[in-house]
Amino acid sequence: MTLEGARERRVRTGGVELCVAELGDAANPTVVLVHGYPDSKEVWSEVAARLADRFHVVLYDVRGHGRSTAPQPLRGGFTLEKLTDDFLAVADAVSPDRPVHLVGHDWGSVQSWEFVTVERTRGRVASFTSMSGPSLDHFGHWINQRLTRPTPRRVGQLLGQGAKSWYVYLLHTPVLPELAWRGPLGARWPKILERVEKVPRGDYPTSSLRTDAAHGAWLYRDNVRARLRRPRPDAYAHAPVQLVTPLGDAFLSERLYDGLELWAPELVRRTLPAKHWVPRTRPDQLASWITEFVTTHEGGRPRPTPATGAHAERFGGQLVLVTGAGSGIGRATAFAFAESGARVVAVDRDAESAARTAELARLIGAPEAWAETVDVSDEQAMEKLAEKVAAEYGVVDVLINNAGIGLSGSFFDTTPEDWKKVLDVNLWGVIHGCRLFGKQMAERGQGGHIVNTASAAAFQPSKALPAYSTSKAAVLMLSECLRAELSGQGIGVSAICPGLVNTNITSTAHFAGVDADEEKRRQKKSARLYGMRNYPPEKVAAAILRAVVRDEAVVPVTPEARGAHLMSRFAPRALRAMARLEPPL
Repeated sequence: MTLEGARERRVRTGGVELCVAELGDAANPTVVLVHGYPDSKEVWSEVAARLADRFHVVLYDVRGHGRSTAPQPLRGGFTLEKLTDDFLAVADAVSPDRPVHLVGHDWGSVQSWEFVTVERTRGRVASFTSMSGPSLDHFGHWINQRLTRPTPRRVGQLLGQGAKSWYVYLLHTPVLPELAWRGPLGARWPKILERVEKVPRGDYPTSSLRTDAAHGAWLYRDNVRARLRRPRPDAYAHAPVQLVTPLGDAFLSERLYDGLELWAPELVRRTLPAKHWVPRTRPDQLASWITEFVTTHEGGRPRPTPATGAHAERFGGQLVLVTGAGSGIGRATAFAFAESGARVVAVDRDAESAARTAELARLIGAPEAWAETVDVSDEQAMEKLAEKVAAEYGVVDVLINNAGIGLSGSFFDTTPEDWKKVLDVNLWGVIHGCRLFGKQMAERGQGGHIVNTASAAAFQPSKALPAYSTSKAAVLMLSECLRAELSGQGIGVSAICPGLVNTNITSTAHFAGVDADEEKRRQKKSARLYGMRNYPPEKVAAAILRAVVRDEAVVPVTPEARGAHLMSRFAPRALRAMARLEPPL
């Protein structure tokens, strides 16, 4: 996505001319996106395109960057005071009568902290979303606290952030940064971003990169040392703040934001497993959070995302896809992630059931939820689903391959057609999901997690379940192999192995070798037995969330599943003897 079609204007302020681009209806609430270093406004193109349907989106090239002019001389031309003048000039030009919602990344966030804490901007900022860029004043106080009251932990935090800030020292050296950016570093930077940060190719970075980076070095030289030495004591935010912290940020420690509530009383914290350049690698998630935060502070009805909960921060805004989400464990899992603030894609071959799950997920707390109808055994249909999800919703963060069918009957009563059907759904459905959505995760390079629903039958042989047990044992081994392959890419894989869970799989299971009347009788009998056991699918869903958070490999859920798993390791002969027993049907 590019900024083609954007309306451009020039805004003059403080001896420079700023290039300002606008998208969306100017009558809607205004969202101003401020870029960082060494970027230009195009770093926001993916996010801006997703916001433009609901908001008046404004982007501008910071002075000395992109198509904005540079101050003369450069020294002293990039102070936070002058950057604040620029912001007010842009805000007055694009939204003279209403406060704007501010979003900043990297140095765009650093300067936006100034905008939201100085007195002369009071009333001009309705909300502020910050990512990967602290207030220099807050940073200065953070350093002083650790120097004046050192403890081993505080000293460790100080040294850790000092190591992450290596580039700041280099940018203070004269001439060398400019030579590097105008020479080899500028030429190699797009490849570095692609390889290290997994930033996809596109309209970014622009051809002005080398000049932008050379000019932008003065952002550091004009501000960092002065503010860190003498941080403002009154740097309190006068607007609500949403803090988005990428957990894989190579330049900023998560600990840097400890105690931020003191400076930002109306603070909402978000974390996501990503690296530094989230406007390019996570545009869908950022657009979702920005939309929710802006809507809330525009007086709109806030979405029902939970404010608290064990996994609220871990899954807030993440994209979770669940197959077999129309009922049972799949639906319970979709609801559990919805309660944790995740965006949910509910997939089922029953369109009505999938739609109902998505509808309820939104009511429970999912910022967004969609229903998709697909047969997981259909390779082409799954390929189309993966393409659609990536294009319309984004790359999946958590994949739950849960769809499955039941099949009971002796080996010789099980026909080749029976084998094909159960393997197509239970095994190939998982293979299709892992191959298609897992590949997207790997190519994005920002981690993720895959959960495959196996069964206690995967390690508990039974004369009555040869086909079903074989399919689930294959899922378990596939999960173990995939976990080994993807571990180096930050993608976890878990195999969930429930025992007897009260779902409708028994009432729809096929019983080989019997007529229709006998099959119906056995379905009713097995459903009654599972109902008497009454282990709810919600407990399996809770185990799935824990498995993702803890990155667990194999998770037997019910007591009988845990017992069978232990026996398979320490008493396999006893387990084989139990396999010879006739089931109570």
